[in-house]
Amino acid sequence: MLDRLFKLSDRETTVRTEIFAGLTTFIAMAYIVFVIPHMLTDAGVPQEASIAATILITAVSTLFMGVLVNYPVALAPGLGLAAFFSYYVCGSLHLHWTVALGAVFFSGIVFLILTCGGIMKAIIHAVPDTLKAAITVGIGLFIAFIGLKNAGVLQSDPSTFVALGDVTQPAPVFAMFTLALTVILMVRGVQGAILISIGVTTLLSMALGYSPIPHGISDIISFDIPSVSGSFVQLDIAGAWDYGIISIIFTFTMVELFDNIGTLISLTRRANMVQEDGEIPGLNKALTMNAFATIGSAFVGTSTVTTYLESATGIEAGGRTGLTAVITALGFLSLLLFAPLIALVPSYATASALILIGALMISSVKDIDFSDLTDGVPAFLTIIMMPLTYSIASGFAFGFISYVVLKVCTGRYKEVSWVMGVISLAFLVNLIMRA
Repeated sequence: MLDRLFKLSDRETTVRTEIFAGLTTFIAMAYIVFVIPHMLTDAGVPQEASIAATILITAVSTLFMGVLVNYPVALAPGLGLAAFFSYYVCGSLHLHWTVALGAVFFSGIVFLILTCGGIMKAIIHAVPDTLKAAITVGIGLFIAFIGLKNAGVLQSDPSTFVALGDVTQPAPVFAMFTLALTVILMVRGVQGAILISIGVTTLLSMALGYSPIPHGISDIISFDIPSVSGSFVQLDIAGAWDYGIISIIFTFTMVELFDNIGTLISLTRRANMVQEDGEIPGLNKALTMNAFATIGSAFVGTSTVTTYLESATGIEAGGRTGLTAVITALGFLSLLLFAPLIALVPSYATASALILIGALMISSVKDIDFSDLTDGVPAFLTIIMMPLTYSIASGFAFGFISYVVLKVCTGRYKEVSWVMGVISLAFLVNLIMRA
C-alpha cells in the first residue's frame, strides 16, 4: 500500500530509508518549536497558543505535502518571515498581531492566485540555468552558515561582523565530532548516518555532563498539551485591509514566493527529481500547497509558512518520497506530548547536519559559466548575498537585478525575458520599500 501511494519503487527507496529520512528532518528542524513561538510571543501572541499553533501548522502542512504532493520536504513558519512579522510589522510599525495575521492571510491569497494562474510556472521557466545553479549553491552556503553559527564556530563581531568563535568550547568540538562521524558513516554506506551521529553526540554530551539527563517521566513526556484557542481565528482581515499595508503584503508575498521557489528547486535537485528537460514534476502543486498552508497559518495564529531548508538533511539521508514528510509531520505532532524530550538534543548536534548539507549542495557551482561575466557576476551575487544578508530573498534580488542590468547594458537584451524584467523590477521596488 505504501509503495503504491508514495511510489517507493519508482524512486528507488524503501520504507526503512524513508522513516530514517523523516526522523532526520524532524530532528534537524525541531528547534523551531522553541524559536518561532518565542518570536510570536514578542509580537503579543499568547505563549501557549503560539507553541500549539507552530506545532500544528507544521505538522498538518507537512503531512499534506507528503500525502498530496509526494515531496520529501517539510513546511513550517519561516524564521525570517517570523522575524519580519514580530519585529517589524508588530514592533517598528506597532500593528497589533491580529492585524499582522490579516496581512499574512492576504499574502497567502496573492500567492495562491500566482500559483493557480500559471504565473508561477512562467517565472520558473524564465529563470536562467546559471541562476538556478547559483540558487542551489547560495542556499547551501546559507545552510552551512546557519550550522556554523548554531555550533558556535562562528560568532558576531562589532569590528568584522563575523569572527571565529572559541573553538575550544564544548559546542564547536561536539559539532565537528558529529560532522566527522557523519561523513565517515556516509562514506561507509551506513543508512541513517546523520540521525545516528546526532544520537551518538547527544548521548555523549549527556555522559560528559554538557547536556541535561532525564531524571523522570516528566522530563520526557508532558501531559499538559498546549491549546491553540488563544490565537485561533483571531486574524483581523478588515484591520489589515483598512490599514492599507500594501508594502507589507508585498514583502510577505515576495519573500514567501522566492524562498519557496529557491528552496524547492534546490531540494528537488538534491533528491534527483528534476527531469532531463528541466521540468520538476509536481512543483506547481507543491507551491499551491504552500499557499494554502500560509492561509491556514493566518487562521491558527502563526507567521507565514515556507518550505524548510532543513528538509535537505532528510533528503541526504535517503528521503525521496512524501513518506519522509509524513514521518516528519508525525514527529511534530508527537511534540504536543514529548516537548521536553526534544529539548535534550543539543543544537550543536543538529548543526553539523546543516554544515554537511551545505558542503554537498555547493557542488552545483560546476554548472555556472563564470567565463561569461554577464552570467558569472549575477550568479556570484546570488550566492554571496544569501549568507551575508541572512536572507534567500536578498540573494534573489541582487542576482536577478544584476542579471537584467548587465544583459541589457551589454546589448544582449534578447536573453532577458519580459518575465525576468518584471521580477527584477519587483525586487527593486521591494528593496526600496524595505529601505
